[in-house]
Amino acid sequence: MSNLGRKNARTATVLFSLVAGMVGLSYASVPLYQWLCQVTGWGGTPSTENVVASDEISDETINVRFDSNVSPMLPWKFEPMQREVTVRLGEEKLAFYRATNTSDKPIVGTSTFNVTPFKAGPFFVKMECFCFTEQVLMPGESIEMPVSFYVDPDIYEEANTKEVRAITLSYTFYEAKSQAKVSEVKTPDASQDNGG
Repeated sequence: MSNLGRKNARTATVLFSLVAGMVGLSYASVPLYQWLCQVTGWGGTPSTENVVASDEISDETINVRFDSNVSPMLPWKFEPMQREVTVRLGEEKLAFYRATNTSDKPIVGTSTFNVTPFKAGPFFVKMECFCFTEQVLMPGESIEMPVSFYVDPDIYEEANTKEVRAITLSYTFYEAKSQAKVSEVKTPDASQDNGG
């Protein structure tokens, strides 16, 4: 192989490695960003570090509002079962959302979430939720999904958040990239439906 051929092969290898590295980083960036936001509370992401209920329950209250959105590509109806609750700081609260598959086929959906104002994210602690969990809904099926949370009493101790009196928890449902989970769900036998 000539000098020029070796040089071209080396350049092609470097360029291929660079492209492969960029593709790998693009796939890893979403989970890494989600993890970073959950740990730091950036971008209105609720804290998930502290998964036990607060020992300190304050007499001070805060309003928590619930918002829901659905991607235009997902034929589901998705809504909070309550629009707003008033909670004492540090008090564990349970709220529910309902999702309904309005299509004629089984679909796997998954949700993301955030909190506004963004600066309240580190003080909004979710103990249990349905976010990032694939949900399989059969045609016409509805499910209720719980969210267990509390608001850290330190929210009123910080200069940056002491004026916050309302927090909005917002979820958005998308069609999951992989619909493989649909095949794992057993549908009722037609013979059983006919009493056979």
